[in-house]
Amino acid sequence: MAKQKHIYICNCCGSTYSKWIGQCEGCNEWNTLVEEASENSPTGLGKLATAKGNIITLSALKGDEEILPRMISKIGEFDRVTGGGLVHGSAILIGGDPGIGKSTIVLQAVSKLAGNNVSTVYISGEESVAQVRMRAERLGLSDSTVSLASETNLRDILATLTKGKCPDVVVIDSIQTMYADTIESAPGSVSQVRTCAQELIRFAKKKNVCVILVGHVTKDGQIAGPRVLEHMVDTVLYFEGDRGHQFRILRAVKNRFGGTDEIGVFEMGELGLTEVPNPSALFLGDRDGDVIGAAVFAGMEGSRPMLVEIQALVAQSSLGTPRRAVVGWDSARLAMIIAVLDARCGLGLGAFDIYLNVAGGLKISEPAADLAVAAALISSLSGDPIAKETIIFGEIALSGEIRPVGQADSRLKEAQKLGFSQAFIPSKLNHKNKKIKIAELDQLIKLVDIIAPNLE
Repeated sequence: MAKQKHIYICNCCGSTYSKWIGQCEGCNEWNTLVEEASENSPTGLGKLATAKGNIITLSALKGDEEILPRMISKIGEFDRVTGGGLVHGSAILIGGDPGIGKSTIVLQAVSKLAGNNVSTVYISGEESVAQVRMRAERLGLSDSTVSLASETNLRDILATLTKGKCPDVVVIDSIQTMYADTIESAPGSVSQVRTCAQELIRFAKKKNVCVILVGHVTKDGQIAGPRVLEHMVDTVLYFEGDRGHQFRILRAVKNRFGGTDEIGVFEMGELGLTEVPNPSALFLGDRDGDVIGAAVFAGMEGSRPMLVEIQALVAQSSLGTPRRAVVGWDSARLAMIIAVLDARCGLGLGAFDIYLNVAGGLKISEPAADLAVAAALISSLSGDPIAKETIIFGEIALSGEIRPVGQADSRLKEAQKLGFSQAFIPSKLNHKNKKIKIAELDQLIKLVDIIAPNLE
């Protein structure tokens, strides 16, 4: 009997190796190789390269095919993130931490679609049919015409879906529990996840069915399995949020049929996830009076303006190396802002413990938050509060210059709608808003003079 051969596959990029090495040469990641049984398939075309293949049909770029309308779930935040609804023949991957609400939002979405005469199938590999029914009853969705099944064998699933008329939407919860009987490795392995996803995507394209794959994430927040999985699907959505907060954010990081970086905001309650049509008011909460160390940032999440409070605490340090704690922002960018405030404004923040928090559990990656972070730090250091009706946005350069950012009108319009009357923004910024008092700044030192004129 021939000895079973094993190969090593990178979890991130899918590169294969005959022996284990510490660093993947394909993506330069460390300790990402896992051992798998060889599939006994050729690594290249081999003899197929010289054999005669079938001639494929080439088509013109312009065609007369009927374009089916998007399938609208009528959950406004979900439809916003998907680009205006689900597209026939697309594959969507939804990832998120355990217990964040992935299965809940998917079940709510397909139940709404079923109510709009969309044929839907929900296949769970983690729960029995009775358990899914219990969740549907808790969410008030028991009367929905969603077809349920509990199965992990991919061959049986595809055979069932292709028998008779194919459904419009199929949910696989989760892709890590599916297995193909042609692969010897266990469910959840790199080979199984890649093969099952590839077959389901091929089914979606061939039968013009929208397939929604629910995926687990690793401790680093990445979707478990090979990173190539994200390249295979059409849309990748991440469900974010701290389980200590009731807010959940559905973020699109890839979308072939819509804009990226769009977010949908939901609130977790007893009846599942409810959409939040005005997240700015929710994240700001009740702000009573002027607060020291707090600044309101007018940001953009995709095409949506969003106001969020940034909180900073500057405290005397008893340690040789002062502590830096950041929640919801990039710690490296905070270090840069501190260095600029020290070098260009002479504040001496490097000797203090600094804590920074974005209220509501939101994560911000936009450089336009630099100015709001600097304002919160200056306010906390000096003890001078920032007026609560003030919004701030702008990017800070290493020279201390404040640089313009895009979509200023949308940011100012959102602030005006919520009752803000003053804004600190970069100079030379084209905007049409005449109802908010604007303070245009070109250097960071001018922000220090405005917030804390007596700070030495």
